[in-house]
Amino acid sequence: KKLVTIGLTSLFIGSVFGFVANSCFEPNLWTVIAARIMQTTGEQVAGSSFLVIATKYLRNDLKVIFFGLFTASYQLSACIGVFSAGLLSSIAWQYLFLIPALTILILPALLHYLPTKNGNGKKIDVVGFTVFGFAVASLTLFISYRNLLMLISAIILFIIFGIYISKAKEPFVTPAFFKNIRWLSGIILMGIIYFTNYCISPLFNRVGKTLYNMTTSQVASYLVWAFIVAAIFGSCSGLIISRIGRKTGLLLAILFILCGWIGIAVLINSGFLAIALCACIYYAGCGMVYSPLASTILSSLPVEESGRGCGMNDLVISVSASVGVVIFDGILDKNMLSGNSITGASGISSGFANISLMCAAVALLGIIVFTFRNFITKESNAIEVNEDQE
Repeated sequence: KKLVTIGLTSLFIGSVFGFVANSCFEPNLWTVIAARIMQTTGEQVAGSSFLVIATKYLRNDLKVIFFGLFTASYQLSACIGVFSAGLLSSIAWQYLFLIPALTILILPALLHYLPTKNGNGKKIDVVGFTVFGFAVASLTLFISYRNLLMLISAIILFIIFGIYISKAKEPFVTPAFFKNIRWLSGIILMGIIYFTNYCISPLFNRVGKTLYNMTTSQVASYLVWAFIVAAIFGSCSGLIISRIGRKTGLLLAILFILCGWIGIAVLINSGFLAIALCACIYYAGCGMVYSPLASTILSSLPVEESGRGCGMNDLVISVSASVGVVIFDGILDKNMLSGNSITGASGISSGFANISLMCAAVALLGIIVFTFRNFITKESNAIEVNEDQE
């Protein structure tokens, strides 16, 4: 209850601060960043709380269903965000800050129904989070600005982090995590799959504006349907996985992602509707992939480590997707891949086709890692039901 309260309160304060600071006063990039930090902190805390509760208190066969509902709600919120961004692009972007503030209205209901069990009283690993956070930030800055000093800083900080977790009494992630082959291979797979997760929106905005003379709101009116598809597949993913198994469901989801990117690359000049339909295929995979992937990774950890496991999942998804969009957006900005493409596209459109093929290659790498992981872990495809869990 305390964790959810802190999360939603941080989200609410960040939302109100972002709106007031940029509406009543001169808009400033740093106030936007500060507000987004508070919002993101709240979002991550509240989301992780849901996953921890589902992991600790539900049977394995029910976990995949609730993981699916979690990703469905995420995709639905993304749908609202894309639609709102397109709508408000002609009004005032500051109003976007107020949408997440509405979540504070459900706090009383959450406090009433959430378990009252207290934590174990352990302290938060502030040092570990700080070192790791600065390491990731340095790596992201290096990728963004190609500053060698940032790369050196990232390497040094990651080394310090490795030494720290091996010496600290209660680090937020222990060396044992990295010795767990099932968990490590699963978290690597998660990082690969979500590497292109933030790339569709900037790519489609660029394609719509450059090739089809479309406004942001027009692009959003197409893209919003892809997020609706993701929400539908996310809602159904638990039931699908319970029928076909985690491995089969995970492979099918990655194949959807792969086919979506290939379709975008091949049909880049065939009309915006054509590539929007391919985006629907891609997001069907995104909506379906989280449930079996999270279930597989968390099943490799003891229940008492589920909190750390959920936190690491969120961390890897956020970092991987952020690094991915920085890399691909940089390529888009510099038109590095324009010229020709094996899809037959040429000129500016070839750059869009080639970057879509690069994203497809990332998905293909995910399939390779998935196959290798299955070979070394020998995990069952079925979802085991623990009778002692209620």
